Amino acid sequence: MMKAITIRWKRLVDGEDRTCPRCGITGETVQSAVGKLKKSLAELGIEVILKMEALNFPMFSRDPLQSNRIWVGEKPLEEWVGASVGQSPCCGVCTDSECRTLIIGGNTFEEIPERLIIQAGLLAAAELFADVPPQENHQKNNH
Repeated sequence: MMKAITIRWKRLVDGEDRTCPRCGITGETVQSAVGKLKKSLAELGIEVILKMEALNFPMFSRDPLQSNRIWVGEKPLEEWVGASVGQSPCCGVCTDSECRTLIIGGNTFEEIPERLIIQAGLLAAAELFADVPPQENHQKNNH
């Protein structure tokens, strides 16, 4: 039976389908990372699904830190990779709102690096194998 990991990315999109530069770059990175994870994990019977969600201005105004947010499975990316969430002034459609950043190892990222998305995807895949029933392991050891 095929297992699946859903990677969900949320960002502010204006009425003309535009986003800020930081979300634009992260969007390209998310798509690239998902492509690599799909290839790598298909061999293990894991499907990788990308869902891109748009935030409108009212939702963004209430909580700008929801923009440029990534979930891998049911957990936010920062939980998988041991990062904390920060914020910094943005630009473009976000104007000068304080938008989401990730802080890891003393580095602050406005655009999310591909390696962090891949790392989180691989950790989520490994977690899927932690749930293998004991009899399945036993059967494999006897053959």
